[in-house]
Amino acid sequence: MHLDIITADKNLFNGEATAVTLPGSKGKFQILEGHAAIISSLEKGNIVVESAAGKQEFPIHGGLVEVLNNRIIVLA
Repeated sequence: MHLDIITADKNLFNGEATAVTLPGSKGKFQILEGHAAIISSLEKGNIVVESAAGKQEFPIHGGLVEVLNNRIIVLA
């Protein structure tokens, strides 16, 4: 699935991911291939991205995530 993590300053991540863990406002949740469409608010925490290259973490101070048709867009 394709992931974009975008901030006001730059694009933190743009590529393929196998799993993404996000700090939701009601707790952490994970997105995998085939996840249902969702829009959610995010709290301060780390986005954990798992891909063929390994695991990466990106700290955020809040934002929004949209998941649709195996494409994830995070505005942080």
